[in-house]
Amino acid sequence: MVIHPQHAKLTDKEKTNICYLSFPDSNSGCLGDTQFCFRFRQSSSRKLSWHCLLDQFDRDLPIYLKKDPAYYYGYVYFRQVQDKTLKRGYFQKSLVLISKLPYSHIFHTVLGKIAPEYFEKNEPFLEAACSDIDRWPPPVPGKTLNLPIMGIVMKVRIPTCHDNPGTTQVIQSTQQTDTQVSIALPTVHEVDLFRCFLPVFFHIQMLWELVLLGEPLVVMAPSPSESSETVLALVSCISPLKYYSDFRPYFTIHDSEFKEYTTRTQTPPSVILGVTNPFFAKTLQHWPHIIRIGDIKLSGEVPKQVKVKKLKNLKTLDSKPGVYTSYKSYLNKDEEIIKQLQKGVQQKRPGEAQSIILRRYFLELTQSFIIPLERYVASLMPLQKSISPWKSPPPLKPFNQEEFMKTLEKAGPQLTSRLKGDWIGLYRHFLKSYNFDGWFRTRRKEMTQKLEALHLEALCNEDLLFWSQKHTEVETVDLVLKLKDKMADGENLPVKPGTVEKLQMHIDSIILALPEDLQGILIKTGST
Repeated sequence: MVIHPQHAKLTDKEKTNICYLSFPDSNSGCLGDTQFCFRFRQSSSRKLSWHCLLDQFDRDLPIYLKKDPAYYYGYVYFRQVQDKTLKRGYFQKSLVLISKLPYSHIFHTVLGKIAPEYFEKNEPFLEAACSDIDRWPPPVPGKTLNLPIMGIVMKVRIPTCHDNPGTTQVIQSTQQTDTQVSIALPTVHEVDLFRCFLPVFFHIQMLWELVLLGEPLVVMAPSPSESSETVLALVSCISPLKYYSDFRPYFTIHDSEFKEYTTRTQTPPSVILGVTNPFFAKTLQHWPHIIRIGDIKLSGEVPKQVKVKKLKNLKTLDSKPGVYTSYKSYLNKDEEIIKQLQKGVQQKRPGEAQSIILRRYFLELTQSFIIPLERYVASLMPLQKSISPWKSPPPLKPFNQEEFMKTLEKAGPQLTSRLKGDWIGLYRHFLKSYNFDGWFRTRRKEMTQKLEALHLEALCNEDLLFWSQKHTEVETVDLVLKLKDKMADGENLPVKPGTVEKLQMHIDSIILALPEDLQGILIKTGST
């Protein structure tokens, strides 16, 4: 195992996980070049400090692209070709790019440029590629970045949380010079949604429900590329909601969490696993929902309608493709989207266009579901007039499930979705899930920060110098110390422009009005 850059440190456990996950199972029979990705847990002994550089960019990213501090992604380019000069009779090698960022399209494109040449030229070529990557600008959300890699410049825009969901900003390709061509990447992270869902085409709505509810789900596929793409497609189908449970685009029997995830002594965890080893057909047959996919075809012919199969019929990985579950969907089936996509296939509509239609369908379904929750949670915020500069901000009202359910009668998903069915049952199930817990914790944190920001702005609008002149020195010193703490927090709060500077002016003017000995102490206490 060779690591570049050489100063990058991985624990032994991380190295072992990477080694096992970087190669397809022997039964996959992946001849030629294969690309796929995996995700693995960061060792608990590792310090998190070196990731703080990415934290400043995380703030403006859409929630589903924010890095998870506990996990790494591995992007793999694997080659297996016959070579009679080798003992095994095959040349087998993988080039793996490890990152905290879920930018699968960028990194697979990079590996596509580096790996074929690396397999021919070895180490010096890899060092040259690393030197190119070292020159990349930071991944600032909203900016179009020029990323040089081996004589080519990739142009890509990192999305922001302020973009309208479902929209993509087009980047123009340009000829840089005679030697440098630029290629524009249409996305940083999206997979070919239509191609991934094609084998289970008639069950897309049920799969959306299973992912939304964080149900345990296994994807059994013939190769790591199909398993990883399908898992990423499933996780992305509830966008702009973030999938908060664990997901493993490619999972093997050697994974350090293998025992934890396959034990029969407890109910299967809320996780999506992508597997290729036939052993899993037996090991995971107690899981409630299993997707079996065959080879994903590029042409995009729609399979014949397949009924949902009972789990007891799944004996081996050779079982027919389909969805094996006893789950009954809460919502009635949407025949419109099926007809629209079938028509697209008959008319030979490009796969990219089919994916756009499918992505928009999932987006509208998710938004119809989440808007009533957003509306109710916004009502938990205290009124702005109740925020006093001289008291702590009032707390948020607690989430009351029954109170929320009552709001659905007049302001439920029926306002934006034509779908009928048991929406109430779907919400009740969702409120018990990891996805709700993660979503609500994030919203509560955002709203608490908003309250703190409003409190800070209210303080800035007061005449604090006048207040300090009417109070004792002890009370004034206490106020200055509290204001300094507020100012440190203010850097991370959604305050109006100029608020932090205004607060600094208040602090300076109060300190200057104090005796000199106190001024010296307060100026040294924290940065002013």
